[in-house]
Amino acid sequence: MDYLSQIKQPIAAELNDFIGLFNQSLSHSDGLLETALSHIRNRGGKRMRPILMLLMAKNYGGITEATQHAAVGLELLHTASLVHDDVVDESAERRGQESVNASYNNKVAVLVGDYILSTSLLYVSLTHNEIIVQRLARLGQTLSNGEILQLTNTSQDGLSEDVYYQVIERKTAALFEACAAIGAISAGHNPDDVDAAVKFGQNIGIIFQIRDDIFDYYDSKEIGKPTGNDMAEGKLTLPAIYAINSTQNEEMIVLARKVKARSITPDEIARLVEFTKLNGGIEYAERRMMDFHQEAQAFIEKEVKSPEIAKALQAYLDFVIQRNN
Repeated sequence: MDYLSQIKQPIAAELNDFIGLFNQSLSHSDGLLETALSHIRNRGGKRMRPILMLLMAKNYGGITEATQHAAVGLELLHTASLVHDDVVDESAERRGQESVNASYNNKVAVLVGDYILSTSLLYVSLTHNEIIVQRLARLGQTLSNGEILQLTNTSQDGLSEDVYYQVIERKTAALFEACAAIGAISAGHNPDDVDAAVKFGQNIGIIFQIRDDIFDYYDSKEIGKPTGNDMAEGKLTLPAIYAINSTQNEEMIVLARKVKARSITPDEIARLVEFTKLNGGIEYAERRMMDFHQEAQAFIEKEVKSPEIAKALQAYLDFVIQRNN
């Protein structure tokens, strides 16, 4: 099934407008800055976050100029956070392409990230909507808070599923929440609409991140990262957390500590990945995704009146949980 075509169908023209505006925002006349921005523009991507904002706006009244400026502002904030994250994580790749810090150096990457963040603020100011500006500012705080929580978590011995959810709620889920909420706000909202939209966005974001984390247990060129990459970066995700906590296997607890200390070897990562697969970690993560899927499904059935938008959001939800990259 071609989910992406179904998702985009009700907003095809508006999405093209967004892409043009976004590419314009990542353009500059100066040599080095333009080269770095062009490098980021070429990543493309599926535009899942702005698509969600456009669909939610259309569901709650219509896509406005404020919706488009907010979508660009939020996508720029997300882009800036990824550039900075790659510096923090010392990542060499992003979506199968060299990261900015790998192509240039950390100084260039930090400064380019700062430039993109400032551009984000400029675009969100063009909404002339104080509530949207506040939402985006709080999102920036939440994303940073999530990164700091994740760094703190890697230095602690415990394997807490609650902390795992706290991290992804303040990182991936926060972005989808903001998209859904700002889409509703930009279309002329009421508080109940925004609350429902926020919960839907949060569920989508949690599903999205759990699916991403499952990818880490399989090697795929489509995904653009090797098996066990999260563990190599000091991160333990839901499948391994469940497998270790449910078995209390002493050897794997030792390896989990080595993950957090970033002293684990590739062979040990392979053993921990295999242990996770053999002890129900993937199946458990998939069950949890289905729990959040059911909550999101209820939103579509209750809050979406247009059959066209309902079909697109249903395809969006199904794609997020079934995607393979």
